[in-house]
Amino acid sequence: MKTFIKEFKEFISRGNVMDMAVGVIIGGAFTAIVNSLVNDVIMPLLSLLTGGFDFTALCIVFGEGENAATLNYGAFISAVINFILIALVIFLAIKAINKFTRKKKEEPKVTTKECPFCKEKIALEATRCPHCTSELTD
Repeated sequence: MKTFIKEFKEFISRGNVMDMAVGVIIGGAFTAIVNSLVNDVIMPLLSLLTGGFDFTALCIVFGEGENAATLNYGAFISAVINFILIALVIFLAIKAINKFTRKKKEEPKVTTKECPFCKEKIALEATRCPHCTSELTD
């Protein structure tokens, strides 16, 4: 039992587990924001375009009475729109992060050149090749 508790402590204290926990918590908060955006902003605008039609109330009723089963395809369409918006926002966030973190590849500074006579690499400032002792004109 002690080894189990020790292993569990090691597992919990790893950095990637903590990062994952933070990600899940932030993801939950982010989902609430996107749900509010869809339900409070986009769906009313869609309702305006459809003449005041309540988009999320779309359903097919199977049976009669209060306990009749319903197929809530309006809620499904709302969930699809939520998913598309979440994917779009995450895509834009990752694109922005990549833009800021992407470092320009610097060309390596040239410090050597090739001897025109023996084809060995020599210092850029050399006036004579140390390999073949030829005088360099360029």
